[in-house]
Parts: sequence; C-alpha cells; structure tokens
Amino acid sequence: MPKIFNNIEIPIDQDLEEKLQWLMPEHGPYRILRQSVDARRAHSPHFVYSVEVAAKGENLELPQFDLEKIKTPGVKPLIVGTGPAGLFAALRFVERGVPCVLFERGSDSGERIKGINQYWRYGKLDPRNNVCYGEGGAGLYSDGKLITRIKSPHIPYVMNRLVQFGAPEEIQWLSNPHVGSDRIRRVIPKMREFLKANGCEIHFNTQVTEILTDGKQVTGVRTEHGTEFKSPHVVLATGHSAEDMINHLHKIGVHLDGKSFAMGLRVEHSQAAVNKIQYRQFSEHPKLGAANYKLVHHDDKTGIGVYSFCMCPGGYVLSSGTEADSIVCNGMSNYKRNSPYANAAIVVSIDHEKNFGDDVFGGMKFRRELETKMYQAVLAAGGTKELPAQNLMDFLYGEKKDQGPRALRPGSSPSGAINIRIDKILPSHMTKRIREGFENFQRSMKGFITEEAQVYGIESRTSCPIRVTRDSETLQSISHKGLYPAGEGAGYAGGITSAACDGIRIAEQIISQIQ
Repeated sequence: MPKIFNNIEIPIDQDLEEKLQWLMPEHGPYRILRQSVDARRAHSPHFVYSVEVAAKGENLELPQFDLEKIKTPGVKPLIVGTGPAGLFAALRFVERGVPCVLFERGSDSGERIKGINQYWRYGKLDPRNNVCYGEGGAGLYSDGKLITRIKSPHIPYVMNRLVQFGAPEEIQWLSNPHVGSDRIRRVIPKMREFLKANGCEIHFNTQVTEILTDGKQVTGVRTEHGTEFKSPHVVLATGHSAEDMINHLHKIGVHLDGKSFAMGLRVEHSQAAVNKIQYRQFSEHPKLGAANYKLVHHDDKTGIGVYSFCMCPGGYVLSSGTEADSIVCNGMSNYKRNSPYANAAIVVSIDHEKNFGDDVFGGMKFRRELETKMYQAVLAAGGTKELPAQNLMDFLYGEKKDQGPRALRPGSSPSGAINIRIDKILPSHMTKRIREGFENFQRSMKGFITEEAQVYGIESRTSCPIRVTRDSETLQSISHKGLYPAGEGAGYAGGITSAACDGIRIAEQIISQIQ
C-alpha cells in the first residue's frame, strides 16, 4: 500500500531521493504531490515536499480522467470566446461526446502574436488581436500562471490536460505552478487541433455581436457576418475586456450587477534585488531560481486593501490595451523566468457600492477614464506607444525640489517607457492608499522601496467590474434562460485555472440537461 509523506523538508543542497531512501529504504516508484520553497528568515531556504511512495515491487495508481460519453441530440451548444473558460468548456463537451461550436473575434494564436508585436513595436493596435483578444485569451500573455485560491475537483483534470497538450509536468505538483507565456503558446494550438478532430467547430475572426432571444429564452447568436447559429445553450466566455458585449447584454435586458474590483500600477525591480531580499546570502543558489513575493496590506478602519497581484519573476511589463486611445499595462514571464527584471501589480481594492452606488457601469467608466488619461499623458510628453512610468521614489515622495523627475531605469517593456507623473494621474485616494501599501511592504521586504525601482501605469484589467449574474445551481443568467455567463468576463473567475474550472462546471451542467 503506497504511503504519503507530507511536509518533507529538504535542504537546497540535498536531493529528495536521498531523503526518501532514509524514510523508506525499500521503496518503489514515487510521485510528487506538492513542492514549495520555504525561504522564511527563521532558517535557511529549503524545499518542502508531499510525496506518495510505493513499496518495492508495487506500482502507483495514477489519477485517471476517463469521461463517459453520452448520446446527444442534434443541437450543439455555442461557446463565445477562446480563453480558458471557453476552451475547457469545449474540451469537456467533446470528451463527453457533445459536438459544439466555438467563436473567437480574434485569430488563432499564431496570427495573434503578429498583431501584438505590431502594437509593442510601433503602437499600431489590432482591435481583434492583442494581449486581451485572440485565441487563448488574456492568460496567454500573463506568465501562464495556474495559481488559484478556489477549491475545485476539476483542478487535477485541468492540470492533467494541459500536460497532455505539452505543458511542463511539474505544474501538477508545484505550489506556484506556471506554464510560461512561451510554452502556453505551444499548448493552445495542440488543444485546438484536438477540439477540431473531436467534434468542435471553431470560427476565428468571427465576433458574436448579438445574443438571440425569444422573450427571456436564449435561442442562439448572430455574428458580425450576419450568420445566425441556433441553440438553447450559449456559453458566454468573452473575457474581462469585452465591453461591447457587456453593452449589448444591457441593451437586451440581461441582468447585470456592478462588482468590486481592483486597480493600480505595476512595480518593477531587478530580479537580482528581489532574490537578495527573499533568499538573502543564498540568492545566487542555482536550485532556487527566480524569487517571487506576495504582499498584502489591509486597512481595518476603511476595509480597503492594497496587495500584489500577478507577480512575474524574471518577467516583462507589457502594454495590453484594447482601445487605440487608451493605455493598460500587464506582466508576463516565460517558462525559464530568465529576464533580469521582476514585476508585480500593486493594486487597491475599489468597492463598487461605496464608489459608484447604483451605477452598474460606474466601475467600467472609471476604468476607461483612467486608461484614457494615461494615454493622453504619454502623448503630451511626446510619446506614442510607450508605457507611462515613474521612478518609485518620485511616486512615493515626489520629485526632488529644483531637480525635476528622477531618470527612469532601463526596463523590460518591449514598448519602452516614458517619464510621467503617475502619482498625479491616479485619483488622490488611490495614490494615498498605494503609498501606504508600499510603506507596509517595505517593513516585510527590506529594500522593496528603492530608487532602483519604477512603476508603470495603469494596471486596470485585474478583473471585470461588472458581473453577468447567474443562478448558483443552474449556472444560467438569472434573467435569460439558456445563457451561461462564464469565467473572468462574467465575474466568476480570477485566472486561468479558476476560469477553466468554471467552463467545465458549465459544460457539465449543460450535459446534465441534454441527458
């Protein structure tokens, strides 16, 4: 009978195999269930493992995800959007024997990168193919992070299938799993080909412009080309930036609610500096790799939180807007995390009710206003495509008297950067809270506040500020039967893994109705 050993501590200069030989001298095969790094200051950094070990002569029974196929009627479910929610809904459908139709306003991932490169290099935005739109969704350019706080039985399935399509095997056990933006761009095409070969009809460069209804029953969709597709099941997985679809839903009377969200900026340090803070004298040890961090500051009096989000070790700061007259920033890392820079969003929570009251679209309008102001500031400073940036010390304490702004450091953004007073563009209450957050973070990470760091604006697409409200049991819109809001854009996920799990839940719910 296999044994499970939890919380095995391994010094960075020791191998797991040596420890297992001591714990269970006569052991057979083993598999890692979880791996993390403990770098707290009370001791030297070490690895922590949970491992399942078989006795000598035994085999391990690996998890199986064989799914039962069902007999289906002729009507195919329709899925709008090829982010993780849409792709994993489609995957679940075809693995259960249910043909489906998938729509994406942008191109496949190979064509998509061409549009993104044009934007980064020349500032020429392709409204269909950018960091938020196109096959793979926004997660394709955010480090391929698979960290999630949700507890879902579908998580092992998601990891298993990603590995089958080419993701690194260790995502199944690392505590902070990531595929890398370079690797996930190889995973998605394999997934696409599997879907097409197993009954999924995919339409790229085909924006769904209208949800068709008969009273309060969804009956299908109409595309930009005027083609109608009929189905009583429409999965809406358009992502956190599809304002045009949100506006359409409002127009046809779909119930929407304003949702609290977070906005702020992105801070960039050298990766060497972060390694030094986190790993101390062990910062150059080859086994430890690029260090990360997670920081939170909560004001108990106001209930406002400031926290790090989407931390990208060895990463890049990206320009990721979806409109030609606005600027948005985001971060990503490749698999090896070998950029000399580390970045993370530092965002402040924005309570919808306190800030916008009954205005459902208040958060979206606020987001758009700040994105436009950032773009206008870049133009006013003589820029075109650059991201607005500011030395961290200037953001926190203001410019040196009679000396002007501190110079920007070389950075990771492929779009470049231009010196802007971000502290003046953000509303004063946001600037104040973010400054408080930095001061708090400095206490737990000595050296976090430094003249060698700089901030970029604006980090505004952490989540959608509107929820397409659905029933907790049927997962359908509370106003329109047959409409299944899914993933981040609907307000029910926050990252690749949670969005993928949400798509699977919805697919299973539709399958139960079909049966």
